Amino acid sequence: MSTPAAGTGDAAAGSALLSPTLRETILALVPNFPEPRGALLMALHHVQAELGYVPIAAQCEVAELLGIRPIEVREVVTFYPMYHEHPVGRRHVQVCVNIACALAGARTVVRALEERLRIASGGCSDDGAYSLGEVQCLGSCGTAVCVQVNNEPYVEGVRPDAIDALLRTIGVAIE
Repeated sequence: MSTPAAGTGDAAAGSALLSPTLRETILALVPNFPEPRGALLMALHHVQAELGYVPIAAQCEVAELLGIRPIEVREVVTFYPMYHEHPVGRRHVQVCVNIACALAGARTVVRALEERLRIASGGCSDDGAYSLGEVQCLGSCGTAVCVQVNNEPYVEGVRPDAIDALLRTIGVAIE
């Protein structure tokens, strides 16, 4: 059995973040895969659904449940943009800033969203209604600039002069 990384807390020492029901749900996934690690993506979805994000302490608990190293869980959480290590707003706006979107004006879109939402990229509104983040490649390079809200379908071809229309499309109230 692996041990949590230094400074992340020991889930077994009473600081468990995952509910007993969630722990049972994750363990019930394991028999559906040839190896316990195969249940990792689904386990992380369940964790995020319960907690709203996947903090490092929860990553260590998942690693312990699946019998893998915490770094293996962290690699997945930090690779996929659908997982969040920190709390995000109920409507999490993600702007692709990879090369195709960058060339199409992604940074200008981010700046326009920061101004209109009154939060910095990486930040969350005071009421927790929305947050803004930058991601590397949403896989829609031909329709740059690409924006995604939560795990909903992409909004493509976003331009800085159409931010209010984008915000209406994704359900953000405009003052």
